Amino acid sequence: MAVRLQLALDFAEMSRALKAAHEAAEGGVDILEVGTPLLKSEGLDAVRKLRHDFPKHTIVADTKTMDAGRIEMETSAKAGANIATVLGAASESTIRECIEVARNYGLEVVVDLVSVDDFVKRARDAAEWGAHIVSVHCPIDEQMRGLDPFDKLRRVREAVSITVAVAGGINSETAGKAVAAGADIVIVGGAITKAENPALATRTIRRAMTEKVAIETDLFKRVGPDQIRSVLEKVSTPNVSDAMHRSGELHGILPIAEGFHMVGRAVTVRTYPGDWAKPVQAIERCEPGDVIVIDAGSVPPAVWGELATESCLQRKVAGVVIDGAIRDVDSIRKLRFPAFSRHISPTAWEPKGFGEIGVPIKLSGRVVEPGDWIVGDDSGVVVVPKGRAVEVANRAMDVLERENRLREEIRRASTLSEVAELLRWEKK
Repeated sequence: MAVRLQLALDFAEMSRALKAAHEAAEGGVDILEVGTPLLKSEGLDAVRKLRHDFPKHTIVADTKTMDAGRIEMETSAKAGANIATVLGAASESTIRECIEVARNYGLEVVVDLVSVDDFVKRARDAAEWGAHIVSVHCPIDEQMRGLDPFDKLRRVREAVSITVAVAGGINSETAGKAVAAGADIVIVGGAITKAENPALATRTIRRAMTEKVAIETDLFKRVGPDQIRSVLEKVSTPNVSDAMHRSGELHGILPIAEGFHMVGRAVTVRTYPGDWAKPVQAIERCEPGDVIVIDAGSVPPAVWGELATESCLQRKVAGVVIDGAIRDVDSIRKLRFPAFSRHISPTAWEPKGFGEIGVPIKLSGRVVEPGDWIVGDDSGVVVVPKGRAVEVANRAMDVLERENRLREEIRRASTLSEVAELLRWEKK
């Protein structure tokens, strides 16, 4: 049997899910999944609506059942689902109950192996108990940390003869690899639902699956530590702030000129207001692409000017962030150097050498550690803790991708309020 393509409709709004489903169906998707967020938001009415619009498609209710298997499988089948899911982490009795109910209603059961330690044994157990499908699932929160599901897929494929599905950040670059690794069903979410043209995205992924090739894309992929900079260079500070649950901003520190996008690792400096010795000495500690971050007490006089900027250009420093004051801004603007500061002042002080380089500092009430990632643009500056950088970069890219899709829906003669159904989500 040919490998099938399944679309995970992980929306919170049914109207948006239906639009994406119709476009993906035009592109040739085989299976439509009511994703868990949609199922929790809309209930089994989401299954009923998909069944109404797509009478010939296979429809999955991603129930992720953990208990009460009988009623969840029975109601899914009655709503029109062909397939429903039970977690492999559930008890044996729950999984067996789901399979037994499925036999009575013509339903297929997927055992989802997400977060199962001995996933190979549970896959074998599921096949022995009569499950129709096992799913190797790299969950979204693990994707954001750069993990890859395909090693697990190969091991499960070797262990069982029943249908094997795979999910986890799959796109046109990896869909062919999933098939080569043994997947019978390739589950794709954001690479289609967040695409500006879901029909085209679906056709591209199908071709990758059929030909077992990687078709390059700039979007819908998750990176590891070596690609943090490349991702942060693509996203905005609002994207990063949203990815960090609307945090990370250095309040009140703004660019002295427009049109810059600054990304780099922090070289931290603590100094006394107006004492420019340590900030200047820090330039020599920088590697190309670093950002100098200065705690100067949030007040003037200036600790940075044109000559320090000229030095940074020689060292290929990516920018400077000053919780204090900067001067010579007319010259710095002409030099096209990314500089962010709380104040502008014509006055500096003497280079006394007070302070430290390469220590934790605090700006706008936020601690900045040496090596943290700094992102700055016209909207301001955000700090990404180095220990969370992979996750935050991936989440920021996810924010950008979702906004790309929202932007396209708005451009089709709608508004943000209408697309996001804001009235529906207001607190009552």
